[in-house]
Amino acid sequence: MDPRSEVVLRQQDYLKGNVLLINAPCDELHSQMPEAVNAQFWTWNYNEFLYFQNLQANIHFGTGLPDADFDQAVIFVPKSKELLNYVLHNVLSRLKTGSSVFLVGEKKGGVERAAKQLQPYGSAIKLDSARHCQMWQLTSNVCPEQRTLQSWVQEYSIETPNGSLSICALPGVFSQSKLDVGTAVLLPYLSHVTSGKIADFGCGAGVISAYLAKLNPKNRIFALDVDAFALASTQLTFDKNNLLPEQLEIKAVSGIEDAPLFLHAIVSNPPFHQGIYTDYNASENLCKTSRRHLKSGGELWIVANRFLNYPVLIEQSFGQCITKADQQGFKVLFASTQKKS
Repeated sequence: MDPRSEVVLRQQDYLKGNVLLINAPCDELHSQMPEAVNAQFWTWNYNEFLYFQNLQANIHFGTGLPDADFDQAVIFVPKSKELLNYVLHNVLSRLKTGSSVFLVGEKKGGVERAAKQLQPYGSAIKLDSARHCQMWQLTSNVCPEQRTLQSWVQEYSIETPNGSLSICALPGVFSQSKLDVGTAVLLPYLSHVTSGKIADFGCGAGVISAYLAKLNPKNRIFALDVDAFALASTQLTFDKNNLLPEQLEIKAVSGIEDAPLFLHAIVSNPPFHQGIYTDYNASENLCKTSRRHLKSGGELWIVANRFLNYPVLIEQSFGQCITKADQQGFKVLFASTQKKS
């Protein structure tokens, strides 16, 4: 069992009624909660949603809280400070003053820093420190006003050959405040991507998706991500820039295996972080198996850290991998399926 869940169970006597567990680890905590607790879960990670759904747990996936009432909340600290602010604000806007919100996380995951974010909402005490984790209890003394999702957006602009784009990024989304270096290296090559049905795998705030849509109104973009905040950001980016709604299809995915078939191209700045940990599974599977989602003559475009072994994986699947750029620590990699003669 995840050590954070072990700490929660150590302090289970504090839990009662309808308890919302937020960003919970995928383990056995659900089955070991005390009888006095009616547990429900909220996640913005599609893989975690599928895990809890398989357990037949009461699970909600999305950027907003579930509609059901709850008496307490247990927040497992997310990686992003901004995302924790969002979660705290929204949770406390739904609870009565005097309610308990618990915060649990690993020390190396920044739980002590996160605990300081409780201060504007009431008095907080440390309940436990064990298994290299901490658990805090907040007794709320405020009930903040609910805010629209759009009010949490950070915006920045990028330039395309067809004019500028305003990027809308929600809390916790990759590269929320400015364009990341890897995507910046990739953008000049997007004009070389074959037009048609294009998947943006790991779409984030929608930079690549919107850029491709802006380049060619005939492009149909499939924005794929595991993160509900990324998918919502991409939609907001399209709306902000008045891009054609029919150009965009948004889909929560567990990996590239959930992508459509017969694509003209797959373009990606692939993800490799899961919480505070590095996880290359999704991006390595992209290199190994994306070919089966492409039409004959379809293209794969990836930007990745120079040190990663993606060229070898792509070559094993496609037979060749061409390095289109190598700058600022990133490579732009290209491969295509063989056209039928």
